[in-house]
Amino acid sequence: MTPVPPAADLAGPSVVPASGDRRRHPAPAHLVFFHGPMDCGKSTLALQVDHNHTRQGRHGLLLTQGDRSGTPQISSRVGLRREAVELDGDTDLRLLVRDRWAAGHRVDYLIVDEAQFLTGAQVEQLAELVDTSHVDVYAFGLTTDFRTRLFPGTQRLFELADDVQRVQVEVLCWCGLPGLLNARVVDGAMVREGATVVVADTAPAPLAGAEADPGGAAVRYQVLCRGHYSRGQLEPTPTGPGQLSLR
Repeated sequence: MTPVPPAADLAGPSVVPASGDRRRHPAPAHLVFFHGPMDCGKSTLALQVDHNHTRQGRHGLLLTQGDRSGTPQISSRVGLRREAVELDGDTDLRLLVRDRWAAGHRVDYLIVDEAQFLTGAQVEQLAELVDTSHVDVYAFGLTTDFRTRLFPGTQRLFELADDVQRVQVEVLCWCGLPGLLNARVVDGAMVREGATVVVADTAPAPLAGAEADPGGAAVRYQVLCRGHYSRGQLEPTPTGPGQLSLR
């Protein structure tokens, strides 16, 4: 008599894919957006996410635009940095990934730093890569510009991302309240008008390679609470906060 194979064998090979195998058995990918004010640790988190995925054997592509270092890299104020591909407004992110594939390189995920500078069309390209090519996208960017307006890239990411998370590292205003808004400081005074994009750091002096103000003035950014942003107050007054000057 011919032995009857176990029922499990009749079903053929297992259809459960190996962990992380999305090429033969596509699994849902995600577009995740992390946002916050300057100094909240977005770039540090971006490099940590990349490190964690790399440890699991995944292959990523790091992208940036207008990094504070003035070079094509993702750099953190705590000293971490990695080389990255520099984007501009004309970069088609779908073609960028497909060219990597055509050259024989795996791209399982994208790390996009300074995502506030993306165009709306580029955010839509990221969403297409997630939905049709099963590439995970982790974007990191500022919430608002120095006028307290959403950047175009940030707005489109709010609209399309599967998951939007505010970076939890608390940034403080000089008064001790949570810092929410990015103030642009030109020659020591806060300004509310000017070009949307002027690359500089939060240090008192601009970094080498950073974009200067059109007039050649020293430019930096300072994170303020809503109240002190509204008043344009960058530091305590001699009489102290909330006190009247008496003569």
